Amino acid sequence: MVVRLLPEAALLYMLAFARLGAMVMLVPGFGETSVPVRIRLVFALFLTLALQPLVAKTYPAGLSKNFLGALTLLGGELAIGLFIGMTTRLLLAGVQVAGANIATQLGLGFAMTVDPTQGQQGVIVGNFLSMTTVTLIFVMDLHHLAIAGMSSSFTLFPPGEWIPSGDFAAAAVKLVGESFMVGVQISAPFLAFGLVFNLGLGMLQKMMPQFQIYFAAMPLSIGLGLLLFGFVLAAILGWYMDHVRDGFLRLVAG
Repeated sequence: MVVRLLPEAALLYMLAFARLGAMVMLVPGFGETSVPVRIRLVFALFLTLALQPLVAKTYPAGLSKNFLGALTLLGGELAIGLFIGMTTRLLLAGVQVAGANIATQLGLGFAMTVDPTQGQQGVIVGNFLSMTTVTLIFVMDLHHLAIAGMSSSFTLFPPGEWIPSGDFAAAAVKLVGESFMVGVQISAPFLAFGLVFNLGLGMLQKMMPQFQIYFAAMPLSIGLGLLLFGFVLAAILGWYMDHVRDGFLRLVAG
């Protein structure tokens, strides 16, 4: 009896792992490039083992006797997992937009470092905000929501049904727009600071043309900007984490 059911159980495990593994490789917190691939792979294997009894009933019966159907379903599971992983990864795009705006207004737009969360170079303020956001995901237990969203995806996108490519595209566009909007909103104090500061410098230059304003402007801009950054950091991170939590809750609530 057990030997006869083993191929079916192994196939269901492989299908669930295709979706969950794709999400684990991309979802914020677990899917960072600084996390070794082997650790993410082991986590995905054990997560699939834990969730398989809950999601196995969502798959059609008799897949082990239909190779073509199982192969098609495997491709669909990979596509759904990659889409959900990429949409959750877009939740961190807003903080990069905010970091780029803040760095430009502070005069640190050319200060580039490697962003561990993205695996590429970025402005130093954006990298700091990205690393802090990933840390807060675990501190605020939002990774539990991410795991709950992975489990709920089997209800939101049942295996074997047609992939809603139109809904996928609409959701991606909406999330990109929301991330950009939130990024601009949390950088608004620094946009106002840059406007007032540069306006004051322009007036000072007009009144004192012989004064080399640039040599005083850069240190003053960085100093005052960092002071403002320290004052508003807790508020902008709290606002942004609400955006991340809402993104995860959409997967859980469906």
